[in-house]
Amino acid sequence: MEKLTLNVPEMSCGHCVAAVSGAVEQVAGVSAVDVDLASKRVEVTGEGLERNTVAAAVREAGYEPEES
Repeated sequence: MEKLTLNVPEMSCGHCVAAVSGAVEQVAGVSAVDVDLASKRVEVTGEGLERNTVAAAVREAGYEPEES
């Protein structure tokens, strides 16, 4: 298993968490998504993860990720 972490500073509520989680969970190879609203971090666990693909899913949800 590998892990990726992205900062998503625009997240501010439970809806944001649900939107980002739902989008990232659809990415091939993702087995778990942990979103921490307080730190505005998204930790993704899975196999064969590509940072660009995960970041694109966050953008599709309406948020701009940053490198962590």
